[in-house]
Amino acid sequence: MTIKVLLVGESWVSSATHYKGFDQFGSVTFHLGAEPLVAALQGDEFDITYMTAHDSVEKFPFSLEELLAYQVIILSDIGANSLLLPPAVWLHGKPVVNRLKIIRDWTAAGGGLVMAGGYFSFQGIDGKARWRRTPVEEALPVACLPYDDRLEIPEGFRAVVRRDHEILAGVGGDWPLLLGANEVVAKDQPDVEVIATLPDSEGGHPLLVTGKYGNGRTVAWTSDIGPHWLPNEFVAWPGYATLWKNILRWVNRAA
Repeated sequence: MTIKVLLVGESWVSSATHYKGFDQFGSVTFHLGAEPLVAALQGDEFDITYMTAHDSVEKFPFSLEELLAYQVIILSDIGANSLLLPPAVWLHGKPVVNRLKIIRDWTAAGGGLVMAGGYFSFQGIDGKARWRRTPVEEALPVACLPYDDRLEIPEGFRAVVRRDHEILAGVGGDWPLLLGANEVVAKDQPDVEVIATLPDSEGGHPLLVTGKYGNGRTVAWTSDIGPHWLPNEFVAWPGYATLWKNILRWVNRAA
């Protein structure tokens, strides 16, 4: 059976004037960082819809019924305001449905929710991703910090595997270096499992965490899915594709 995946985000921009609903830095030049993961997942098993953070402002589903077309959602490097402030709200002052509540309810109904790290993931750069205390954070297996949560480690770190898990099937040996992550706190709940962390010398913060929400499953991967935090050497590593395919298979199975 094909798993339908909605991958949202991985576009950011970098100058001064912007429409705040995009929730990014603002200019006409976009960095697209999801291509490595999209390429790694290509095949008959996964049907990937890739929606940039820019496009999601207006194109992300506004109803639970629309969202039920997907089995898995990956939020990666997209701030909460991108979904909270479509033009109807930001430009015209009209009420619309809260799409963060729709994501939470979709997860509770059996969806598989994944958040991957980045400058606009979790709480993000200068706290501007703003996922803390949102309905999406409610569904995740981790809690966001109230401030800038970036862990920049330019010399690199190697993931430390803390427990066996089916997500790690076929992922052997030392993992390639990672260059950063978002700092989060794993929730103290029976169904939350911290599979991998940063090394103790870098604080031992969660890197890969699984959990459940209602009838759905959730995963937090606190590093990136592509450069810069996830170098090209990691992308080229066979374990990269294996790890992400395992994550999507696991999160797709209703609890």
